[in-house]
Amino acid sequence: MQTNEQLIQLCQDLIKRPSLSGFEKEAASFIQKTMQSLSYDEVIIDAYGSVIGSIFGSQEGPAVLLDGHIDTVDVENPNLWKHDPFAGILTDGRIYGRGSSDMKGALSAMMIAASEFKKKTGGRFRGSVHVSATVCEECFEGVSSRLVTEFVKPDVVIVGEASSLAIKRGQRGRAEVVLQTFGLSCHSSNPDEGVNAVTAMLTLLPEILALKAPQHPVLGDGILVLTDIVSSPYPGLSVVPESCKVTFDRRLLVGETEPSILEPIQQILDKHPDIKAKVSVAEGTLTCYTGKNITAKRFFPAWLLDEDHPLVQAAKAALPSSPLSHYSFCTNASHFCAEAGIPTIGYGPSEESLAHTVDEYISTEQLSLALDGYLALLDHLLL
Repeated sequence: MQTNEQLIQLCQDLIKRPSLSGFEKEAASFIQKTMQSLSYDEVIIDAYGSVIGSIFGSQEGPAVLLDGHIDTVDVENPNLWKHDPFAGILTDGRIYGRGSSDMKGALSAMMIAASEFKKKTGGRFRGSVHVSATVCEECFEGVSSRLVTEFVKPDVVIVGEASSLAIKRGQRGRAEVVLQTFGLSCHSSNPDEGVNAVTAMLTLLPEILALKAPQHPVLGDGILVLTDIVSSPYPGLSVVPESCKVTFDRRLLVGETEPSILEPIQQILDKHPDIKAKVSVAEGTLTCYTGKNITAKRFFPAWLLDEDHPLVQAAKAALPSSPLSHYSFCTNASHFCAEAGIPTIGYGPSEESLAHTVDEYISTEQLSLALDGYLALLDHLLL
């Protein structure tokens, strides 16, 4: 089978295997078997369920990791799609389906690129190539990647999230900030006998939403967006609410920490000593398909490499027609680069704006060009 046909088929096969966060087992098993059939030297599944395939060169050298995630967001209403979201339909040069753009297409290109690199070089290259197909990224960007780093110990990471084949040298991070107000419930016919937690929240929110977003000359604004508000009890049924919880999505800039993003909100709370309130970074738990739990704070830091960083310069040399920019969304590189300090770039097929959309698709042309791009990067880094 020709390489491009093999690439398209692999992308379609992955789309046909639904893989919501925590339910990636079938797709992971398929990836493991595919890597083995592609003559990887070693393929393992770690405790979280991520698949890691490795190919070792004949000489000492750097460990290069190509990283993608298996999991996808859900399809809320399949009837809105013009094609079955789990059929991997190919038409007019596009493969349609959930995860095609985010990011089973890129993962397919990475898997085949590593195999083709081994075939092309006959294994005579420096260092090693690893491909990680991680789980639970859609819920915890970079958390499952911690085990990948422990196993591979990469010197360089290339994250394959959609970049329209641009070289991404950074991204804003993401945090979920939770604000809670506490009151005293009573019958709503006599509200003065209690303390309304929602009313208290409405006092605080205008000041919080008026906070000026910090700015970064490259990454932009550290925006704060209110994403949900819930009172308790709900429904009220003639009861004054005793608590209210608001969640904000806070986009993070380089160098920001949990204390630094909470402090401006805490200062507002301190101005209202009569209101009982608490602000914190959300925590979450997700059970992986292996049965192991991932528990982590929802704080995924920003990262940015200088334009003159050796990895950025190597990528520009390998991909001279690819522009340099940064991601607008969060990726596993929050762990690799921001947490672990491993030099990381992003490079992948398709457009950022197609992720999580109805009629999500990936262009077969972009898919093929990404395969060529990954091979060019491996050439520059390992030959």
